[in-house]
Amino acid sequence: MPRILIIDDQKDVRAMFAIVLRVNRYEVVEADGGAAGLRAFTEASFDAAIVDIFLGDISGVDVIATLRERAPALPVVAVSGMMALDFMEQSPHLAGVVCLQKPFRPNDLLQALRKAQAATGGELPAAV
Repeated sequence: MPRILIIDDQKDVRAMFAIVLRVNRYEVVEADGGAAGLRAFTEASFDAAIVDIFLGDISGVDVIATLRERAPALPVVAVSGMMALDFMEQSPHLAGVVCLQKPFRPNDLLQALRKAQAATGGELPAAV
């Protein structure tokens, strides 16, 4: 079962991500901030990550850059309620990150995960 790390400081948003992913047979680990997400990443292996750009403790861009330093082929979906995610292209660590703007439909999240996988050349294990 593919394991996805969700890093978002809004409990309701994390819960919505988790429900969509669990229904689609993904294993989910939730982190309520950047520091907690990075800690979780060091404690277990993940097949992909979903990271909110605007976290309360650490910039989501910095979190993604750190995740990519540790696992360059990790599929990552960056999520934000803001209109412009153009700044994602400013760092080489963010190449291949797929951006998803809130609000979105559940299927948009699943498509973003597939696009992130294709962008990094990584492969999510098939959900069972």
